Amino acid sequence: MRHRRAMLIVAAALFVAAGAASSSDRNRTSSLAPAIERAAKGERCVEDTPSMRRNHMRYLEHQRDATVHGGIRGARHSLKGCVDCHASQRTGSVAAQPTDFCTSCHTYAAVKIDCFECHASRPVPAGGGKP
Repeated sequence: MRHRRAMLIVAAALFVAAGAASSSDRNRTSSLAPAIERAAKGERCVEDTPSMRRNHMRYLEHQRDATVHGGIRGARHSLKGCVDCHASQRTGSVAAQPTDFCTSCHTYAAVKIDCFECHASRPVPAGGGKP
């Protein structure tokens, strides 16, 4: 009985120590900002910044459904519009380097970005050819 009680106390202490360590890690990383090379090409985004930070994936999903099921392209929340505006001047992409717009924020938030497994991460030139 005494041995079991000692084991429970040690386990509880380890649990508390692990929680404190992960809490300090969270606080340390949350003060860092994403390393974005530049914000955008246009004067203002299609939505305000806090809304885009919270909801851009919902806007993109809604636009995807409208495009795939309804054939509606080039609307307000198109991925192409985001890429055209937010592509890096240095790399020409939103996802080629750690400082590119999408990669930087997704790395900061620890969220896997899979849009560009299928979609272009670079703006398409006006003539429609390859960038």
